Amino acid sequence: MEIGAELPVWAVLPFLGLLLSIALLPLSAPHFWEPHRNKGLVAAAFAAPVVIYLCAAFGAAGLQELAGKAREYASFILLLLALFVVTGGILVRGSLSGTPLVNTGILALGAVLASLIGTTGASILLIRPLLRANAPRERKVHIVVFFIFVVSNCGGLLTPLGDPPLFLGFQKGVPFAWTLSLWKEWALVNGALVLLFNFWDQRVFDAEELARPGSQLEEVMHHEPLRIEGWGNAALLVAVIAAVFLSGQLRWPFGVLETLLAGIAGLSLAITPGALREANRFSWGPIVEVATLFAGIFVTMAPALLLLNAHAAHLGLHAPWHFFWASGALSSFLDNAPTYLAFSAAAVGLHGIPVEGRYLAEFLAQGEVAARLVTAISCGSVMMGANSYIGNGPNFMVKAIAEEAGVRTPSFFGYMAWSCGILLPLFVVVTFAFLST
Repeated sequence: MEIGAELPVWAVLPFLGLLLSIALLPLSAPHFWEPHRNKGLVAAAFAAPVVIYLCAAFGAAGLQELAGKAREYASFILLLLALFVVTGGILVRGSLSGTPLVNTGILALGAVLASLIGTTGASILLIRPLLRANAPRERKVHIVVFFIFVVSNCGGLLTPLGDPPLFLGFQKGVPFAWTLSLWKEWALVNGALVLLFNFWDQRVFDAEELARPGSQLEEVMHHEPLRIEGWGNAALLVAVIAAVFLSGQLRWPFGVLETLLAGIAGLSLAITPGALREANRFSWGPIVEVATLFAGIFVTMAPALLLLNAHAAHLGLHAPWHFFWASGALSSFLDNAPTYLAFSAAAVGLHGIPVEGRYLAEFLAQGEVAARLVTAISCGSVMMGANSYIGNGPNFMVKAIAEEAGVRTPSFFGYMAWSCGILLPLFVVVTFAFLST
């Protein structure tokens, strides 16, 4: 049964309602939104009508669609859980010197690590040492903003581990190594941001040197020896990467990768001393929030994906740059993982491929045209998550950690003034350089 062709347009309303709630309730009703129970109630309120409608209207076909989304959710959340637990067991003690050159080096390192251990893992691992290194400095807002741009978003473009959208694409058939072909886009954006940051940080540092008494260079050169604890978790991080890679190469049935990821997370908890996690300020809050909200997202996005796939020809999206900016616009304010799936469903729908199984593998097999569309959707979904605090999960986490350390980060719209002024012109360059034809 072709469910998408029979679905009414209003079936996407729960999906839109949930995403808008995620975007607006933290700003309009922060006290209500803070408890995870209330997040779960909101997610369930939007998901329940979708479950009831699909089962009642389409019977076994609707139930099968929901079962598929449940499997996807399990794979998705277990990968995030494994990365979250393992990186939370790696502690970087001490601090570096907070000079422009060192700060730039940390940002460049973060751009690489984001694709290896994920934007969330790299952000958690590096933000506190970076803040400690720059503690003596007064003007640090730009350091946090550029960190979000690079480490929490744009750096995660090269592997399925880098950002949730790419892992979902991997689940749908994109080969593990395919995203390495995006190295040119990755290098242009991250290289430009790192160079701009170095210039910006040097100007700020020099101005502070003139304005404040004493030598600021001597102040920031005082640092504690840097050392890493939790090397067992570093080995487990390699195990996570190997498991994900092998699952794609060997086409493991559902349950094998998921069991391995759960086992790695459990082993990490078993071998990591509680004092180490406490020193790392590890808490379950972030992953509980993600798991709760994404349970609702995966259910409510089912009708949206089916409708986009069935009616792709009527959306007016054809060229790669159309998909780049359309997926990027939604990723800026909603969640970039379902955005990736939504526009990949539209892209394959243009070529008559149903959103079933490993449909992106079938799509990429059609050649260069398909590859360019997947490139555009990947770049838009990952990189434009940096356009606002709510574009990607690590953004708010970094903001909260920075404020805890005494850095007054920009407001929601203040941050967007930074992103519009710096990122949007850069994305225009990406469009003309790689996606205009």
